Formats: sequence, C-alpha cells, structure tokens
Amino acid sequence: MSHQPSAPPVVAIIGRPNVGKSTLFNRVLGARTAIVDDVPGVTRDRNYADGTYQGRAFRLVDTGGLDPSATDGMLSETLQADFYRLGQETLYPLSAEAGMGVDELLEAILPLLPVSGEGAEPAEPPPRIAIVGRPNVGKSTLINTLLGQERMVVFELPGTTRDSVDTTVSHRGRSYIFTDTAGIRRRGRIERGIEGYSVARAMRAMGRSDVALLILDAVEGITEQDTKIAGLALKQGRACLLLVNKWDLRQGDDAARRQYELDLRRRLPFLPWAPVLFGSALKPDSVSEVFPLVDQVVTAFTRRIPTGLLNKFLQEVIAENPLPVRKGKPGKAVKSVYVTQVATQPPVFALFVGHPEDVGPTYLRFLEHRLRERFEFLGTSIRILVRRK
Repeated sequence: MSHQPSAPPVVAIIGRPNVGKSTLFNRVLGARTAIVDDVPGVTRDRNYADGTYQGRAFRLVDTGGLDPSATDGMLSETLQADFYRLGQETLYPLSAEAGMGVDELLEAILPLLPVSGEGAEPAEPPPRIAIVGRPNVGKSTLINTLLGQERMVVFELPGTTRDSVDTTVSHRGRSYIFTDTAGIRRRGRIERGIEGYSVARAMRAMGRSDVALLILDAVEGITEQDTKIAGLALKQGRACLLLVNKWDLRQGDDAARRQYELDLRRRLPFLPWAPVLFGSALKPDSVSEVFPLVDQVVTAFTRRIPTGLLNKFLQEVIAENPLPVRKGKPGKAVKSVYVTQVATQPPVFALFVGHPEDVGPTYLRFLEHRLRERFEFLGTSIRILVRRK
C-alpha cells in the first residue's frame, strides 16, 4: 500500500533587514545557503530550503526585510524586557552567528511539526531547473510567469537578483523547483563582495540542478558570454534547454528565426542536442512548452539502458561501421567489445575494448550520435569512457 506524501510545514523567518535572518537560516540548516553580509537588504526575495529536526521535516523560508530603512544589532539580555511589548509570552533570545539559543528555538518548533508516517514510500524529488544567463535577460520574469504571480523582484536594471532563490512551481499535479540565479557577467566585470558570492552561488545552483535553462536575448543575439555559460553547464554535466527570450519583438519574421537558429548552432556547436524554444518570458502562452520539455530532458538525464539491450545495439552499430583497426595491423578489427552504462545524471557509458588508444574522438562522436538516435537522449550530455578490457 502506498502513501501519498504531503508537503512539509513551512517555517518562515521574518524581520527587519540586517537582524540576522539569513544567518539564522544558515545556522538551522547547518550550511551557508543564503548570502550573508553586513549590508541591509542583501536578501531581496524568499529563499526556500528543506530541513529536518529530530526526524521531522519542514521547509524553511528566508524572507527579505520588512522595513527597508531599518537597522539593528544583537539582542542583549538588557533589551529582552522591551520585546515583551509585542505581546508574546515566550521569547527566544539567541545568537544566530554563534549558534547560542538555536536548539531551544527548534525544540519549541518541534511539537508543531508532524511525525513522518511509518512505512511511507519516499517521495520522488521534484526536478531542479537552474535559470541561468547574463544579467537582465529575463530570468526572474520567466519564473514569475511560470508561477503566475509577481514573486521575484524584477526591474529593468542588470543584477537585480543577487542570490540563488528556489521557487517550487506546480504544473498539472507535478512539482518543479526553479532556481533563479544571479546574472553571470564576464569575469573582469564582477565586483568583489556580494556580487562575487552571487556568481559563485549561481555556479553551485547549476551544479546541484538537473537542468540548466539558459535564457538568450532575441534582440542582442548570442554573445561570447552566452557561449561561456553554456560551456559551464556542459562542463558540469547538466541537461540543457535553451530559451530565446523577447522573441515577441521579432514575431512573424521567419527569416530572422532561421538565421538565429543557424547562428545559435554555429556559436554553440557543443550543444547540438539541446532543444530550443522561442518565446517571451512575459507571456504564459509562449513559455507553455517549458514544462513538457523539462519532463523530456529530465527523463533522458536519468535514463538507464539495460546492459543486454546496449550490447545488442553495439553489435548492430559495429556491423554498420566497424571499430577502428589496430594500428600497424590492417584488416584486424578490434574484437570482444563490450559496453555498459555506469551512471546517470548525466548518462555515462563504459566501452571496453582490447586497445582503447585505437578508438578516437571521431568514432566516439559517431557512437554518441547513434546512442541519441536509438534511446532518445534529448537535452542531456552523454559521456563515453573507453576502457581496456
């Protein structure tokens, strides 16, 4: 008998700017998840993370400050009495930075958290999609449109998003976690301090995601920085999806679309397998294909092919295009080859042959192409490792 998993209760950390909300957020989770700096207003939006305490799950939310003009310091014992004017019978004085009093706070929250049901099947984690791209290409706007509400801070100002913010979006009964990341600038234009942390956090967000959704600008075209960001996604082995934003400004220009696609494949020759969408992050109808495409690329990203089926496929490929012959011994083909899948996310295959040095990049590209054709590895990188049998 299966049990339908329920969403964990939400614990929100609220307060004025610079009172230590992000520091407490990090302390409770035991990791530096949010950007912390001694500057009011570093957190501009809600940041979600799942945590557990004494075996009970909860979702912690770090929020932006409620009063943009306020500052504050540490709560000393001499000031505690002043806070009883808020009408709360019990206060929990703590130091989020030092960790003092945090356990007492969590113990007070514990009775409010439901006990996990025994025997319940673990829920399949929702796919994670990192929205990446240059500053001001429409990353936050896209998430707002997918979510159907103005949740992200969106301005016509590059660099508005400074932290990587997780947002859970439901579509047709399935949950997705979209991570809005800081725009990745050229290395020479990255300021030290908060922006440097933001770019590093964007890279980490990409690394822990299943899919990197790279947003490109239809008006500005493909820049060198776009190619570098795409290369970083490939280097981290992520599935990739490309969205050409602001295409509504060029709607109906079929020649422009064909030219853009040609330029896209020319500038990103290492991502021929990445699907491309043309649309506007402002319009729900034009981005309606995001969810089904994410489903397809995540399925490919996690696909595992049985070993028997793989080797039957390999024999068919070899019959069509034999493996390279041993150097210095023409006519003697490589024999007793064997292939197996050794990993997913992304799919990784090990090809065992007698002499690995004879299998060059050209044949590996051919083999990858045939793997994609046969097993529908849309939108995900594939790695083939050649090993000595």
